[in-house]
Amino acid sequence: MPAWAIWVVIAAALAAGEIATPGLFFLGPVALAAAASFVVAALGVGLVGQLAVFAAGSALALLVLRPLARRTLRLPPALRSGVAALRGARAIVIQPVRADAGTVSIGGDIWSARPYVEGDVIDQGVTVEVVEIDGATARVMR
Repeated sequence: MPAWAIWVVIAAALAAGEIATPGLFFLGPVALAAAASFVVAALGVGLVGQLAVFAAGSALALLVLRPLARRTLRLPPALRSGVAALRGARAIVIQPVRADAGTVSIGGDIWSARPYVEGDVIDQGVTVEVVEIDGATARVMR
């Protein structure tokens, strides 16, 4: 098997590992370094050069990309946008929220809602917190 093919397999395995462990941002940057080693191997550079690119690329990616990605996840709600901005928001129950139905108002917008805690029933008029957004449904808790 040619060296470039081995780097492709390594990069794919690391990328799959990153997907399986969301939020850690460790394997993804290393996968990028493996992809860089693939390019170097495809250009005909020897094993020592490939390993040097992999080591340098891994260190650089982990030192630069990982902190940037982790910082982005920790943005305060005021700086988030889209659905991410709704996590942690307060909402008012318009129609009682139960496992099969419910409606809440989040910042003046009407959303279908389900309780975050299974079996919980939240009455109309209660203020709740948006825990997550699942499609077009807000998952809320008291």
